Amino acid sequence: MADLFATEDPAASASPSGGPLADRLRPQRLEEVVGQRHLTGPEGAIGRMVAAGKLSSMILWGPPGTGKTTIARLLADAVGLRFAAISAVFSGVADLKKVFAEAKEHARTGKRTLLFVDEIHRFNRAQQDGFLPYVEDGTVTLVGATTENPSFELNAALLSRAQVLILHRLDAEALGELLARAEAEEERPLPLDGAARAALIASADGDGRFLLNQAETLYSVNLDSPLDPAGLSALLQRRVAVYDKDRERHYNLISALHKSLRGSDPQAALYYLARMLTAGEEPLYVLRRIVRFASEDIGLADPQALVQCLAAKDAYDFLGSPEGELAIVQACLYCATAPKSNAAYQAQKAAWRSAKETGSLMPPQNILNAPTKLMKEIGYGKGYRYDHDSAGGFSGDDYWPAEMTPQTFYTPVDRGFEKRVAERMAWWDERRRSRAED
Repeated sequence: MADLFATEDPAASASPSGGPLADRLRPQRLEEVVGQRHLTGPEGAIGRMVAAGKLSSMILWGPPGTGKTTIARLLADAVGLRFAAISAVFSGVADLKKVFAEAKEHARTGKRTLLFVDEIHRFNRAQQDGFLPYVEDGTVTLVGATTENPSFELNAALLSRAQVLILHRLDAEALGELLARAEAEEERPLPLDGAARAALIASADGDGRFLLNQAETLYSVNLDSPLDPAGLSALLQRRVAVYDKDRERHYNLISALHKSLRGSDPQAALYYLARMLTAGEEPLYVLRRIVRFASEDIGLADPQALVQCLAAKDAYDFLGSPEGELAIVQACLYCATAPKSNAAYQAQKAAWRSAKETGSLMPPQNILNAPTKLMKEIGYGKGYRYDHDSAGGFSGDDYWPAEMTPQTFYTPVDRGFEKRVAERMAWWDERRRSRAED
């Protein structure tokens, strides 16, 4: 499982007594790490490497407070490597050169180095390339830590030389184990009733370091009686949601919102909408995505969906936050509960593809305008039948270029308003076939 108490100094070893609770509880062996048994257990990637006594370079990818720093330090101890650490937030080229030079010196004496790089995704592409020769020649075994998706943030060359290991956010059981360790360390129970204890665990959102910091705050105040959830909330305040507007969490949540809408689950859609808006997402960004959804996934199955979304945009522009956010909720719920069709979306793609392939073909002359005498003389507009003068307001003419056979791009679904559209189109198609046979 995941330890979760990386200090600001990744190179720090055992914490002094009286230090922060999270540091005092930092695991001293890999078996003590909570929440990451899938990696550190006997069958896990890390467990197998330690058992073999040989580490490969790796990228530890996971949320904050899940044990990336501690695992790296314990790995060095487990296989007898020298431990060196830098943070990409505070380090530059000069720092890297110094670290590599020191590693080379130790290598000459037979002591290999595990180089832990915190926030490795913060190094630019050129800096990441700088690690490659030292990883390849064994000067360092690289252990990078990142909260961001390595596929987006790290060079392909670096990724090809390192194994990506995914750390899980800590579940309630792992977080409960941390609180039990904190109580054993402090030799007294937390001043919470059962419901408040569960609320404290939930508020951590999988972050063990955050949980232990909150526990330390509780131990630092004098309370006459255990707190209930309301008292806990008043004392500790609300945890701000972890959310980066330009990072993977942003795209994960907007994807979850879109797919919940497509799956006609208004409850889940509203949840992901709330996740984004309460975390500080720009409301108009979310609304733009819902407007797109109204065209892409509903279309003519319910033409009012787009109208509702654009009305929500006007309402939000008029009211602003927080009042205008209710209009976004209404648009979200309307789209989630509307009949679905991607027929318009599929028709667009097919028509665009055909247009690119046949873009030089002339329309038939009978539907071309003839504003000049010459154009009339050469046949422009000749034989055009005005549909409103035809029976049923439908002439059944052929509007396709002579070199093309009629194509089918739009196929309405048998749901919502599009069912009626399909009936009209079938009637028109039958009239065209009858006219062609006459």
